[in-house]
Amino acid sequence: MSQPLAPQSLAGKTVLVTGSSRGIGADTVRYAAQAGANVVINFRNKAPRAEKLAREVRELGVEALVVGADLTDPGSVAGMIEAVKEEFGSLDVLLLNASGGMEADLGEDYALRLNRDAQVSVLETALPIMPRGGRVVFVTSHQAHFIRTTPTMDAYEPVALSKRAGEDALRERIPALTSRGVEFVVVSGDMIEGTITATLLERVNPGAIAQRREEAGRLYNVSEFAAEIAQAIVDPIPADNERIVGDTTGFRGTD
Repeated sequence: MSQPLAPQSLAGKTVLVTGSSRGIGADTVRYAAQAGANVVINFRNKAPRAEKLAREVRELGVEALVVGADLTDPGSVAGMIEAVKEEFGSLDVLLLNASGGMEADLGEDYALRLNRDAQVSVLETALPIMPRGGRVVFVTSHQAHFIRTTPTMDAYEPVALSKRAGEDALRERIPALTSRGVEFVVVSGDMIEGTITATLLERVNPGAIAQRREEAGRLYNVSEFAAEIAQAIVDPIPADNERIVGDTTGFRGTD
């Protein structure tokens, strides 16, 4: 695995990545730890994977806290942030990576509860322990980020709308964050090869990944996108508070 961030560039910082027991979140944890950050690994139901990742990054000489939490449960979120406070005292980077909504067994409002309500809940709960100079990073997709102007696949539309609603709700809090000296950035990526979402989309819409790859020329894989997210932790915040990763061909107003 490459090392996108300079060694020790995050030394002394604490980084919490939601939904980080596997995939993009796990690779983002690895990159942050490589840069010297202490990391908080959050999972909903993949405890063994989370513990394995913690053992891996501790070998880099950083501290790793593993916290199971259902982000749609405010009490669970409060417990997670309290654990971070007890372990590290403060939180420098809140990286909102967890998302979902294509699951069939969690209720039809689950996408909105997770992708909007839970994102705001985690932010508001964590903010009291974030110092000046802290940063909030929200991870989304082009399919969600541009959903207001560019339709997406029917199967993904409820998720895309809920993630855009989450982004909008978080953006509304930028003035309040700024007043506390906390920065905010959205990282939007095209369809990512090897993710659960891409796999589910392919299942309900065969050929979707190949079609998007042809339109875009190439798609980022999990580790490549995670490297861009990690870079968003340290790079200056763009004027529009967003970092666009990958091709935007086909997204209205961006061609």
